Amino acid sequence: MDGCVSKMRIGLDVGGTHTDAVLMDGSQVIARVKATTTEDVASGIEAALSAVLKWQSPGAVDLLSIGTTQFTNAVVQRKQLSRVAAVRVCLPAGRGLMPRADWPQDLVEATDGGSYLIHGGHLYDGRALSELHESEFVDLTQALTDTQPAAVVVSCAFSPTQPEQEDQLVARLAESLPGVRVCASHVMGGLGLIERENASILNASLLNLADRVTNALVESSKKLGLQCPVYVSQNDGTLIDLERVRQFPALTFASGPTNSIRGAWALTGLADAIVIDVGGTTSDIGVLKNGFPRQSNLVVDVGGARTNFRMPDVIAMGIGGGSLIGSEGASCGPQSVACELSEKALCFGGQVMTLTDVAISQDRLNIADASRSRPVSAEICEAVDSLIIDKLAAAVDLMKPGGATLPVILVGGGAPLIPGDALAGCPIVRPENAGVANAIGASIAQVSGEAEGMRVAGADSREAVIEKLTAIASAKAKAAGADSVTINVVNVEEVDIPYMVTDTSRIRVSVIGDLASREVLASYNVP
Repeated sequence: MDGCVSKMRIGLDVGGTHTDAVLMDGSQVIARVKATTTEDVASGIEAALSAVLKWQSPGAVDLLSIGTTQFTNAVVQRKQLSRVAAVRVCLPAGRGLMPRADWPQDLVEATDGGSYLIHGGHLYDGRALSELHESEFVDLTQALTDTQPAAVVVSCAFSPTQPEQEDQLVARLAESLPGVRVCASHVMGGLGLIERENASILNASLLNLADRVTNALVESSKKLGLQCPVYVSQNDGTLIDLERVRQFPALTFASGPTNSIRGAWALTGLADAIVIDVGGTTSDIGVLKNGFPRQSNLVVDVGGARTNFRMPDVIAMGIGGGSLIGSEGASCGPQSVACELSEKALCFGGQVMTLTDVAISQDRLNIADASRSRPVSAEICEAVDSLIIDKLAAAVDLMKPGGATLPVILVGGGAPLIPGDALAGCPIVRPENAGVANAIGASIAQVSGEAEGMRVAGADSREAVIEKLTAIASAKAKAAGADSVTINVVNVEEVDIPYMVTDTSRIRVSVIGDLASREVLASYNVP
């Protein structure tokens, strides 16, 4: 954290129930606030910011970084989504499964702007499946002119390694369809065509919402007198500027868990650990690897659609402050009173026994009247504690890298709910300010860049391919606002590609750097 260029920073994490904010001076927490998340989100953000700005003048703040679940919620709830046309460039292959074929029907209805298959694309080895057909382009343009979707996504087979056809078609469609956003899939996902296409469609359906959200963030910061850059945290625990959020809102889907995991690192200094973020409804279990969230290599389900976003490897369990306790402590969750905890829990005068009541009755929490939790007997407490320890221990065992014994860092407002000193043989660490680890994680985030390509044995050396990809990834990080002096490689991923005549592998390089100072950003011409 000490390497971060910006000194006075505000970190903000907008959750479903609470909006957490911290004011950081270097590694020191100056102020911490929990505000209620509002339906319009903006007023809740302003309330949290106003509270922390009582401790510092707005002009002295160097950076405002925000984690938000707005875009995830829009997909999950099927709200505020735009119609997107899907153009798949894959013929004569690729007919077997149409775009959105395996999506839930309500998500299809919310986003469907038509589907089109045309000739083109490539194979693994770079050979063309087909050239683009001019007659198909004319017909496609006419169809899109007639239907007027809000956006168009173009997905070519193997475009992440051979983007020329995709870029050509995107440019021509953008020229022919004024007012319609045309998006290339190769900038969104990896090699898998269907998953990349899904990810790109979801992202495009959020573009209009992204405009509204980013405009609101700008207005809120100006209203409060902030003059600093505004950044948003993304899925890998790093930052993107508002312009990139406007283009790629889906990159923020998992910002909540990643912020908490990064915050756990900042609070403890532990580069490798298991992190459990305990909230009101669920507990998210992730892994710190070299100070960053371990990324999942699996296909990720977002709102019922299979995608290949780079997402953190996280398990969500139905254990939180609002988890309902069954008769005599026979069960705990996954049902929850969620944001109605303050009305329904015994300790607040309600009629429902929750995990919060169990913790209060054992003096692990002091947020309400303990006398109201008298129905929670010692026997119930013991049964519930045993249940949640067993459930979390099983999850920790599953997440251990190679079965290694790592410390377990407990963060989140519900961290005191979890009893004991160890889980699955791993010691529990309870850092100070654990309740706002998510906001701290947002405040310390850095800037990343990523590039991937193919290496064919005998054609290119591994070192040459990595060097080329590192240069591309570094350029992306710099364009996103990273100080070029601080950029370094954090991960090189290499996967062999089967069924090729010549040994072929896919290589992905990830780099990271500190956010540049205002003066350096100005020289980059980065907002």
